[in-house]
Parts: sequence; structure tokens; C-alpha cells
Amino acid sequence: MRMSRLVEEIYRTMSYEAVIGLEVHAQLLTNSKIFCGCSAAFGGAPNTHVCPICLGMPGVLPVLNKRAISYTMRMALAVGGRIAEVSQFARKNYFYPDLPKGYQISQYDRAGEPVSIGGAVEIETDDGSHFIRLRRIHVEEEAGKSIHDEPGYISGQSYIDYNRAGVPLIEIVSEPDIETPQQAAAFLTRLRQLVQYIGVCDGNMEEGSMRCDANVSVRKPGDPLGELAEIKNLNSIRAVERAITYEVERQIEAKNNGADIIRETRAWDEATKQTFSTRSKEEASDYRYFPDPDLVSLEIDRNWVEQINAELPELPHIRQARFESQYQLPQATAQTLTETRDRADYFEEVAEIHDDTRTVGNWMLSELLRVQNEQSLDSHELYRRIPAARFASLLQKMKEEEISGKIAKDVLDKMAISGDDPGTIIEAEGLRQISDSGAIESIVKEAIAANPSEAEAYCAGKTKLIGFFVGQVMKATKGQANPKLVNELLRKHLT
Repeated sequence: MRMSRLVEEIYRTMSYEAVIGLEVHAQLLTNSKIFCGCSAAFGGAPNTHVCPICLGMPGVLPVLNKRAISYTMRMALAVGGRIAEVSQFARKNYFYPDLPKGYQISQYDRAGEPVSIGGAVEIETDDGSHFIRLRRIHVEEEAGKSIHDEPGYISGQSYIDYNRAGVPLIEIVSEPDIETPQQAAAFLTRLRQLVQYIGVCDGNMEEGSMRCDANVSVRKPGDPLGELAEIKNLNSIRAVERAITYEVERQIEAKNNGADIIRETRAWDEATKQTFSTRSKEEASDYRYFPDPDLVSLEIDRNWVEQINAELPELPHIRQARFESQYQLPQATAQTLTETRDRADYFEEVAEIHDDTRTVGNWMLSELLRVQNEQSLDSHELYRRIPAARFASLLQKMKEEEISGKIAKDVLDKMAISGDDPGTIIEAEGLRQISDSGAIESIVKEAIAANPSEAEAYCAGKTKLIGFFVGQVMKATKGQANPKLVNELLRKHLT
């Protein structure tokens, strides 16, 4: 998305600069909630994944989910954060209807260290590479969901579904190092890639398992930080970029008109493409953080940290560099192949069988993606229907000229539908490439005889007409003639 002309001019002249920080919430892929045994799965009938603990009933005590901490540490190590030796949970006190206890169990660095401090994420944008520092990664519980005026409910009534209350989250808080909406989008894209790669979150923003709050302020270069607006609950990367672009422009226009920017919380309206005020922005002191008396301090053993570090998969930027050197792939190809872990794994499975790794990469990013899009398959289903060994077999048959490239594309389509191996499809439909020079030569002669004016024009110098004759031969052989042999025979006889 391009910035508005006003914002482009602002960044060009640097009459103002934006100061942006993101707070990214990611739901951890645990089976149960963070302090009780209720299911953390998405969906379910309202208020069925609940118990006295996540409903905040009197006299109950939370019990910490060990896997939630393990996943938080995995994320901390992936971004180079410092894992605390002793971490503390705090109560964040505020009242919303979808927060049954009247407080949220969270972490805050003024009430004891969170699980991770520091770290950084490298991003790439049109204006180069940038390192976005992280302030912390902390663990907290999710609130429930308020439902207002939705289909299937009585108009004018509000409802509360507590199924999500107590679902484990990590909050990844950046330093205000982000300068443009594009950098914000790149940062969120990189974080989404990382949480999916290391298996701590599915990154599904549509289902709310990953969302973002953006803190935005503007100032003249060298001035103190201005008052910020926090844009809450942005649920797509595009929404983050658009909302920040609008907010930067709004604040600059207000400053140019002599108006004050107030500290407030705002929301993004996708329909109008504008942010709007929802309430004044709280200070941290308004939440009255204090250590949670029901949870003992979390002591993190160094051996546990080392074990988790050893189990980390190869991270995407490291894997991309290895793909470039080991498989001699262009940077753009390696980058796209390593965008997701399952795609990179699939490539390496195929590359172990088929040694032409450039062809493997090119076909994965062209034909395999085409089939996936045309047949509306997710990657898991695509790779189930076309296992790596069968994809490698198809490429090998094309390399050995058993089938042409055009027929290989048709066979790939059929493989994705039936799940059959390429050899079965080729034999069943008689698709094997014709490489008999005698058989092709007779068809070539017929094509030339049937088109004397084109043959005469070719001989007169219009050599591009070779493509016309290739098409005629391919049509006559239903695409099964060996293209290389067809070209050789046409040039022999078109004299």
C-alpha cells in the first residue's frame, strides 16, 4: 500500500517524523488455558470452555501452564531476548465485562521481571534493513468476548462469551524504533513468520490468535516525544499499515492547525478507513499493578533454557542464507521458499531426491502455487495430495523427456485432484511424450505441406513463424511431441 501524498511529502522533507511502537499479542498453541485445564481451542458453543478458575469464582487458585512458559522462552530465544532467572506475575487491575475477575493476570517490569527482556527483529523494507528493538515479551491471560448487536442475538442486548478468558498469550512489545507504516507492516509480518516457524502460535489474525496495538505519535526531528494515540486490536497487516498511515496524517494535520494531540485510545474503522477515539489512554499507574499473591515467583532453570534453545528450528533468515549458498538459489527464490516452514521443509524433501534444485524451486513457486490457488487448498492438504517424492518423480520424468513441460503441468493438476502418482496418470491417459523421430518427422512434413504460404514466408526470412509450425505439430500430437525434436525437424525441412 502506498502512503498518501501528504505522508510521502512529510517523510521526504522530514518536517515531521513518526514515532511508532507495536504491541503484538499472540495466542500460544497450548491445548489448555494458562491457569486451568479448560480447552484453549478456538470456537465452541459460548461459555462451554469454562470452569470456576477462568470464571474468577471466589476461593479458586490458578495453576501455571508449563508449556505456555516454554513457548514464551522459545520466542524469546528466537529474537535474542534475555530470559529472566526469576519472573513474576502481576495483577493488572481494571474492570471490563469480559474480564470476570476484575483484574488480568499479566506481567510488568515494575512489578517483577517478565519472562523476556530485550532482543530485536531485523526487517527489510524499500528503504533498507532496520533493527527493531524489543522492550519485553511477557505472558498474560486473554479476556473473554463481548457481543453487541450481532446476527442471532437480540438487538439492543449485550452478551459475554468467556470461552477465551484465560487463554495464554504472549505480548511482544517493541521499542518506539519504527518510523513508517511500511516498517510497522514489515515488523508484524516478520513476527508472524517467526511465531509460525517456531510453532508457538498459528498466526491466524482472522481468528484473533494474533493481533496488534499500535502506539503512534509525531514530532519535529529533535523535539521531545509527543503524546501518543494507541490504536487497539488491529487484526490484519494491511489494517496496521492503513491505520498508522491515517493516524500519522491526522496528528500532523492537527499540529499544523494548532490543535493539541491528547493521549487516547483509538480504534480503526475499516469501512471508513479512519481511526476514531474510544476513551482516554490510561497510564500504567492507572492499572495499579502489584505482584499476584496467588502465584509464586517463577524460577527458570538455565538447563531448561539450554534445552529449549537446542530444540529451536533453523530460523527463516538463517535458512534463507543457507538455501542461497547450498542450493545456489537466487535471493528472491530462497526468500519465498523460506517464508513458511512447511514450504521450506517440502523443498528440502524434494531436493534430496531431485538434484536440479533451481527447477524444484521454480516449479514450487509457479506451478505448485498455481495449483494450490486454483484448487483452494491449504499447504497441508496440498502436500498431502502431492507428497515430495511424487513431485520429484514428476520433475524427473520431465527432465528425462518422458513428458513435456506442458503435459507435466496437466499431470500436476490431476495429481492434486486424485492424489495419484504421476506414472499412473501418464499411463492411464496415454500422455507419454513422443520421441520417435520418424513419427514426428511425418507430422512435421504434413504441417509444412498444409501451410505452404507460411512455409514460403519462413524461407523468405520470417523465421519467427517457426513458432506457428511448432504449434501445428503440438496440436496434431495433443502436446505429446518432444519439443526439442520438433524444432530440429522443422528447421531441417523448412529450407
